[in-house]
Amino acid sequence: MTTAMPETRPYTILLVEDSPAQQALTRRALEDSSVSARLLVVDDGADALRYLRREGPWADETASPRPDIILLDLNMPRMDGFEVLKHLKADPSLATIPVTVLTTSHSDSDAMECYASGANAFVPKPAEYEKFVQLFNALAMFWAHFVKVPPAPPSA
Repeated sequence: MTTAMPETRPYTILLVEDSPAQQALTRRALEDSSVSARLLVVDDGADALRYLRREGPWADETASPRPDIILLDLNMPRMDGFEVLKHLKADPSLATIPVTVLTTSHSDSDAMECYASGANAFVPKPAEYEKFVQLFNALAMFWAHFVKVPPAPPSA
């Protein structure tokens, strides 16, 4: 018996990445994947929190929608990914947003700290471009097709 896959729904990805080269690579991989998503990018952890709290240039909810998933780099200026995770998971209005740590690190201690801080996944960045595209397809299949996340809490 063949089971039809659920419809893919467009979703919003917030990429928290300080490297312009990695930002461009991620954009290109997303374009080359089968993922229907809006990619929003901030350069560091401090801006990620400002975006998610709709502060400053991200105050407009229409232009700065709540992401369905956050792709978070670890090593960034001002505020690293570990600190971002701690702030996200301590804030009830943000804690339910799934966070995938997408990093060059292969360190077991980094993975353990990320999971202990509330990350939903720890994914070392693939070295080969084709595998990076496959990663986006897999993320979309998982997060958009199979996972039920709670809705955003009502705004205060």
